[in-house]
Amino acid sequence: MYELSHPGTRLKGHIELTGSKSIANRALIIRALTEGGFPIHRLAAADDTVRLERLLASEEEVLDAGPAGTTFRFLTGFLSRRPGHQVLTGSQRMKERPIGILVDALRELGADIEYTENEGYPPLRIGHSALDRTSALTIAADTSSQYISSLLMLAPTLPKGLRLSLEGNIVSVPYIKMTLSLMANFGVTSSWEGQTIVVGPQAYRPKAFTVEADWSAASYFYGIAALASEADLQIDGLFAESVQGDSVVAELYERFGITTTFNDAGLRITKLAGAAIPSLFEQDFVECPDIAQTMMATCAGLGVHGLYSGLQTLFIKETDRVKAMQTELGKLGIGLYKIPAHMSGATEGQQYFGQEGKVDFSNAGIPTFATYHDHRMAMALAPLALLHPIRIEDPEVVGKSYPDFYVDFGKLEFVVDEV
Repeated sequence: MYELSHPGTRLKGHIELTGSKSIANRALIIRALTEGGFPIHRLAAADDTVRLERLLASEEEVLDAGPAGTTFRFLTGFLSRRPGHQVLTGSQRMKERPIGILVDALRELGADIEYTENEGYPPLRIGHSALDRTSALTIAADTSSQYISSLLMLAPTLPKGLRLSLEGNIVSVPYIKMTLSLMANFGVTSSWEGQTIVVGPQAYRPKAFTVEADWSAASYFYGIAALASEADLQIDGLFAESVQGDSVVAELYERFGITTTFNDAGLRITKLAGAAIPSLFEQDFVECPDIAQTMMATCAGLGVHGLYSGLQTLFIKETDRVKAMQTELGKLGIGLYKIPAHMSGATEGQQYFGQEGKVDFSNAGIPTFATYHDHRMAMALAPLALLHPIRIEDPEVVGKSYPDFYVDFGKLEFVVDEV
């Protein structure tokens, strides 16, 4: 367990962020599908990325993706094109996360995939296939973008390419655009009209690639800046023109008095003393779900009411993230609750959540937050240590995406003690 604290409320510092796990993992799969490969610079140090790189190079029959959802889903597609047979497994939590939608789509293409335990869930036994049974698929548009991206990255290697129709409301447009943008970077053309994405048969062209820093990781420093009385932080490695949907975090934190200025190294975020904050923060997170927890913690720390939608993918992550935030923020008097559809005016399939209250440390002593084996729980709640000492259980879970998280916190004068 770690105890986090800070001697004041003013922030000044310089952080060089790790590479984006989302970009790095896509680049690794594309490299594995590219004849001759190519060098990747600033590869993310995240456990998920390190694991994916190792598994792609492994010749073992059993491949263990651990708790890494992106790694498991991307490998499910990739291994369908790999000679021989492999068993793809994962952690106990991974075995509880559904994979049936992706497996069904790959089987429709002609994939040789069997469930080795429970139908619809990992582990999987995957054999090589030409994937030439059809070149047209339909998949639910509100499913995980990782399923869609797994199929899209395979698409140019298929005998007739792929015509992928997305049925229903698309919930992860930025992540799909990220995948297509990276494919284009390596010479693969595609078209996206309406609900249909078409990728013709073609070859990836090798070229050296540099991974942008992780905007999801940057969100935690925006969260700290918002809670600070004053802030001046330089964050290196981020691009003004980014393929990451979470880059919207710069725009969202403008509402909390944070100014973002891009420079040659990355960006500078500042907050002046007395900056105004909103009384209500309303946001649809359907295109940026990974920053929802960060924003919830920010609103809790500042006493800003929240009205959130687009949280549906959070229910099936490393944990049920909405429920976990309800429990942990509830320890400090914050109410996070689902608003009944008839009261919110929500359309079919839409859910709204409200948040009320300001963190109250008066009766909590040093609050201890559980992390539920979820890296984003630890990192989203950590900024509250600027206001009052906190404790985080299983703190090293951050290694999944940001191994140097606490090291970088220390650069901003946070004190991190093992207790």
